[in-house]
Amino acid sequence: MKSYINASQISGKVKEIARKINDEYKGKTPIFIGILNSALMFLSDLIREITVECEVDFLKLSSYGDSKISSGDIKMLKALNCQVKDRDIIIIEDIIDSGLSIKYMKTLVENEKPKSVKIAALLFKKNVSNLDFKIDYIGFEIENKFVVGYGLDHAQKYRNLKGIYVL
Repeated sequence: MKSYINASQISGKVKEIARKINDEYKGKTPIFIGILNSALMFLSDLIREITVECEVDFLKLSSYGDSKISSGDIKMLKALNCQVKDRDIIIIEDIIDSGLSIKYMKTLVENEKPKSVKIAALLFKKNVSNLDFKIDYIGFEIENKFVVGYGLDHAQKYRNLKGIYVL
């Protein structure tokens, strides 16, 4: 494995994203919806920097299994527990590559008629994704590499690494 983004760089970006969210959501109580399992680290660090009142919920999706390539078939493994209608929602994603999962998530949340929906992604493969909407908060735009660490896995391994590595 080769180091790609170190823990200090990640921490700086998380704080930067949190500052933007804190400014934009003053007087509001957004619901952060994290995508399990990989967004757990990012969401955990992010909400510790959030100063506005907020709520947290999780969804669990699967499109990779133990493969390095998405199957293109998204399965919901855990649904939301919160009421989304008329609420400000911030979807937290670890990485956006093809865009299939985030499109699925966004549609799922929008179908519940929230007041607003924004998306925060730690990593964004801009040249790979096929999106017809913008990502509101991006930590790092990265090349099309298979990365692990900081919540990202391969066959459920490497999530515990503090930095991000190319596998």
